[in-house]
Amino acid sequence: MKRSAGVLLSVTSLPSKYGIGCFDQSAYDFVDWLADAGQTYWQILPLGPTSYGASGDSPYQAYSAFAGNPYLISLDALVKEGVLTQEEIDAVDFGEEGDIDFDKLHENRYKLLHLAYERSDIIHNKEYQRFVKENHWWLGDYALFMAVRGFFGEQAWSEWPQDIRMHWGFALDYYRRELYFDIEFQQYMQFKFFEQWKKLKAYANRRHIQIVGDMPIYVSADSADAWAHPELFKMDGDGKLTEISGCPPDGFSATGQVWGNPIYRWDYHRYTDYSWWISRLWQSFELYDVVRIDHFRGFDEYFSIPYGSESALTGHWEKGPGIELFERMRHHLGDRAVIAEDLGFMTQTVRDLVRNTGFPNMKVLQFAFDEGDLGAANDYLPHNYAENCVAYTGTHDNETIQGWFDGLDAKGKKRVRDYVCDAHTPDEEMYRKLVATVMVSSAKLCVIPIQDYLGLDNESRMNKPSTVGMNWRWRLKAGQVTAELSREVLFTTMRYGRVNWDALKNE
Repeated sequence: MKRSAGVLLSVTSLPSKYGIGCFDQSAYDFVDWLADAGQTYWQILPLGPTSYGASGDSPYQAYSAFAGNPYLISLDALVKEGVLTQEEIDAVDFGEEGDIDFDKLHENRYKLLHLAYERSDIIHNKEYQRFVKENHWWLGDYALFMAVRGFFGEQAWSEWPQDIRMHWGFALDYYRRELYFDIEFQQYMQFKFFEQWKKLKAYANRRHIQIVGDMPIYVSADSADAWAHPELFKMDGDGKLTEISGCPPDGFSATGQVWGNPIYRWDYHRYTDYSWWISRLWQSFELYDVVRIDHFRGFDEYFSIPYGSESALTGHWEKGPGIELFERMRHHLGDRAVIAEDLGFMTQTVRDLVRNTGFPNMKVLQFAFDEGDLGAANDYLPHNYAENCVAYTGTHDNETIQGWFDGLDAKGKKRVRDYVCDAHTPDEEMYRKLVATVMVSSAKLCVIPIQDYLGLDNESRMNKPSTVGMNWRWRLKAGQVTAELSREVLFTTMRYGRVNWDALKNE
């Protein structure tokens, strides 16, 4: 990895006329903007189909570890195919610009996609048939899961009748027959998702932009993976979870966090030579140029909470697979580009695991100014960054850098200004100074959220951990990412030796 820079922006946060960012022209325009700004990487959030309702529409709580989010399918592309009309799309209420109304998306967008499916001649589409055949190893279970879920009024699979809940063969045959067209609709949406995503990624790569994808360590409890393969997780004989994921008290929550994901049966995964994980990693490397693995520390030790607990205070640490999983990954898949998200509670064994894998880890500037040492012992201060790391002003879980600075008291602001040797920059422009502080570091790669290049406050925060209801909704407005901003980002990137000269050639 050469000295380089990138921008963090969820695909869902792109500007769009249709309620959510997607694989339409705005995505291609953003790739061009990144190239003109001399960037090398576009880091995105997980692309999986987000669960609806109580989970808060989180991309880290998807219905599948393998499927894509149908919300991201470009409706404009379907108009060009002739399976939707512009008038049909314009008649739909998608919500306000600059926000994502998941209720309206769930109610209205699938109706349009179903209309497109009804008009698509997929029976004679060889590309569709090839897609279904090549992805049968996950697509069949996912499509059936989603169809049955719809049949039972969007109930979680744990509430289904016992025969289909327990994945019994005769029940599978029955629902495959009764829900044939619903299953086919789900397969059609996956076909269009992967078709459009691969086209967008190919365009980005031609412009010398690489995609950093995000792979959550856990799957959702209400997912096709947990339903179809309960042997992978800690469940009882009736398919009920016995342990769930979370984290102990930290800077985000005084009582810790209860995530609710199933806990892996690592002994079983080891017995199968980690075949499910190898398949999951293989597909991630097919989709992305670099894979950021979320909650990497969970492979060393994971925090297990008894099912039904409302607080993480009842949880405890258990040992994960450690380096063995990544040794098997290299054996089966070769050397691959991975970023290890090692934030949170750190121990020496976690540090050892990250070092032994050789993967770059993450450094977040906002963590550097907690009360404590501003010297050699503080891993998050930019002057302490090693080359083999990825540096951020903040992540999707943090405040924006300007919002963070605005929220500091006078003492905190002085600590920051003393570190960056700047007593004169107006408070409302400190985001520029803080971005530069990360960019000047020794980290080979610096990734800056687009909100921080824009100097936006916490109204533009993507996620506030331990809360649901208003997260994952932020979106750029049309015209907000300008040519002027591209030049500013380019000059900043150039100043610190991180420019992607190949992208600037506009080949």
